[in-house]
Amino acid sequence: MSSTAGKLVTSRSELDLDHPNIEDYLPSGSSISEPRGKLSLRDLLDISPTLTEAAGAIVDDSFTRCFKSNPPEPWNWNIYLFPLWCFGVVVRYCLLFPLRCFTLAFGWIIFLSTFIPVHSLLKGHDKLRKNIERVLVEMICSFFVASWTGVVKYHGPRPSIRPKQVYVANHTSMIDFIVLEQMTAFAVIMQKHPGWVGLLQSTILESVGCIWFNRSEAKDREIVARKLRNHVQGADNNPLLIFPEGTCVNNNYTVMFKKGAFELDCTVCPIAIKYNKIFVDAFWNSRKQSFTMHLLQLMTSWAVVCEVWYLEPQTIRPGETAIEFAERVRDMISLRAGLKKVPWDGYLKYSRPSSKHSERKQQSFAESILARLEEKCM
Repeated sequence: MSSTAGKLVTSRSELDLDHPNIEDYLPSGSSISEPRGKLSLRDLLDISPTLTEAAGAIVDDSFTRCFKSNPPEPWNWNIYLFPLWCFGVVVRYCLLFPLRCFTLAFGWIIFLSTFIPVHSLLKGHDKLRKNIERVLVEMICSFFVASWTGVVKYHGPRPSIRPKQVYVANHTSMIDFIVLEQMTAFAVIMQKHPGWVGLLQSTILESVGCIWFNRSEAKDREIVARKLRNHVQGADNNPLLIFPEGTCVNNNYTVMFKKGAFELDCTVCPIAIKYNKIFVDAFWNSRKQSFTMHLLQLMTSWAVVCEVWYLEPQTIRPGETAIEFAERVRDMISLRAGLKKVPWDGYLKYSRPSSKHSERKQQSFAESILARLEEKCM
């Protein structure tokens, strides 16, 4: 930035470079010619159908920011830093990663050698079996966190088993459940997954009362709602954990909370989770990465650092609707974790048009403006 004749002049390099260049979307060999006559703003913007679609693209962009991971800033850009970066890669992949794999494998050996006999031989002693299984699930989750060199700081009182209460938290990745589960064996409401994750869901995690659903099945909503009401009434059931956003968000924003967790006529206990991205971005983009690859990314990083706040329990106020109650709890979580609120339904993530479609619309918009320029120049 420079000063000339008492006026402040901004250089081109200091401008916001995030704005797209319209010439990037023009056909190859095309360019914007200088107009011969005076060109007004109306001449460029007199293309109402295209502007309507462009406005939609702007709205879509504000939505997709909630589900974009932030790539790490490159720091190995000179001859002095590059050797340090190479040394770090060797340490992470050749030293830490094998040790973490051994730690996780050792944890699974202890877990399975204990869980299988307990689950099979103590079927007539339900209370004792549930208590042991609860401790074992907390233990294997602790091994998972250790396999990432997890550094987790918990604030507030540890959750306890009480009837008519439900815990709600913001959602960044499936590891949210693991981070919370190592402290307290929650019964979580979660999407049914395929593969080895689905196998764990249908065997081990069902022992702590977890409830699964499928977004594509309309009947599942009624079944899950009934199971939720029955679970919160049980005095001996594990605390119920719900991620009311319904999808993973990149830990910079919070999308709208589903009202189901706030219609159970019980106490709602908010939990705020904030990840420090200095070593790794814990956001799981399930559309681009399998959970196995996500775990490998965490296990080959330096560490997973996060903070968890157990906030003050809330009850619905007189005259307050379930939606207003959900928004009030979302305000608390967003404020505590330093997240930005956006007025979007997270389920729109699964019906959003592809990036190729958006690029075609952007190119069409650029071509329309180019045509208007050429008409004015003729």
